[in-house]
Amino acid sequence: MGRTLENKQQIVTEIKSLLNDSEMAVVLDYKGLTIKEMSDLRSRLQTTNGICKVTKNSLMRKAIDGNSNWNDLESLLTGTNAFVLIKEDVGGAVKAIQSFQKDTKKSETKGALFEGRLLSDSEIKEIASLPSKEVLMAKIAGALNGIATKIAISINEVPSGLARSLKQHSEKSES
Repeated sequence: MGRTLENKQQIVTEIKSLLNDSEMAVVLDYKGLTIKEMSDLRSRLQTTNGICKVTKNSLMRKAIDGNSNWNDLESLLTGTNAFVLIKEDVGGAVKAIQSFQKDTKKSETKGALFEGRLLSDSEIKEIASLPSKEVLMAKIAGALNGIATKIAISINEVPSGLARSLKQHSEKSES
C-alpha cells in the first residue's frame, strides 16, 4: 500500500525542517546496503549531529523546491539515494561517512552541497582531512593562553624593571 498524500506532506515538512537546520547535505548511493549497515551509518553519524534519511527523490525535490540554498541538490537526485544532513560537525560527519564507506565497500558518495555550492570529490575529501572542532578549539585556546601569558609577563616586567632602575639610581646617588 502506498503512502497517503497527508503522509507525504508530513515527510516533505520534516525534510524541509531538517534542511533548515543543516549546514551540509551529502548524497549517498545506498544500493546494496543492509538494514544493519544503514543502522551502523546512522549510529556513526549521531556523535556528529548528522542524520541519515532515505526518501524518494520526488519528495526531496518538493522539499528543496523554492529554497535557493538547496536547489543545486536537484542534480544529484537520481537512483537510490540516502541523504546525510549535517548540522554542526561537518568534518566529523564526513569522516564518519568515509570510514563507513571504507568498512562496507558498498556505498558511494554521489555528491555534497555545502553553503549552496556543490562540492567535488576532492573538496569532500579535503573537508574530511580537516581537524575536528575540538582540536581547532584547543589550538585556539592554546594560542590565546600563550598571548595572555606573554602579556602577564610583560606587565609584571614593567614594575620589576622600574624597581631595578630606581635601585640602580639610588645606589649611584649614594656613591
